[in-house]
Amino acid sequence: MSLLGFTLAAFVILTAVATALLRDTLAVIILFAAYSLGMALLYTLLLAPDVGITEAAIGAGVTTILLLVTITKTTRPGAEEIFSAVNWPAATVSAGLAAVLLSVVGAIPAGNFLGGTTPVTGAAGTPGEGVTGHYLAASYAETGVHNTVTAVLASYRGFDTFGEAVVVFAAGVAVVVVLHRGDFV
Repeated sequence: MSLLGFTLAAFVILTAVATALLRDTLAVIILFAAYSLGMALLYTLLLAPDVGITEAAIGAGVTTILLLVTITKTTRPGAEEIFSAVNWPAATVSAGLAAVLLSVVGAIPAGNFLGGTTPVTGAAGTPGEGVTGHYLAASYAETGVHNTVTAVLASYRGFDTFGEAVVVFAAGVAVVVVLHRGDFV
């Protein structure tokens, strides 16, 4: 991975740890917004701009605004304490999980964005080529939908897409209910 990728990954890890340890609510919200922006940049660097834009809009934008509106309506308990005590068993489990996840990073094909010579995932000669080829060749015959992306989202992953829509709808209803109880509506 490039120096920029490692720098972004280190930034994301540091902001995540600081978010978990800080006690001041406002500082946590600001760090969480920085974490979301770092993740958005990391997703974009990893050639997933759609996920990066979604993370920037929802994670850093909407979520931050909703959390800031929430703390304006509440007090900030714990503002006098800067850091909380570390839960060592939880920290040990988290470090172990991070070590396991980092140990499998080497199994990811080194695409062009990682500085390797292997083509990006989905291109000819990569491990996912057979699956990609199947969807491109058979999606219209199996689903009747002309656009392959729409066929995958609506037919092959229909339950997953429906679940995502339900979550977004529930979040929207919750925001309306919360804002309706305040001075906003």
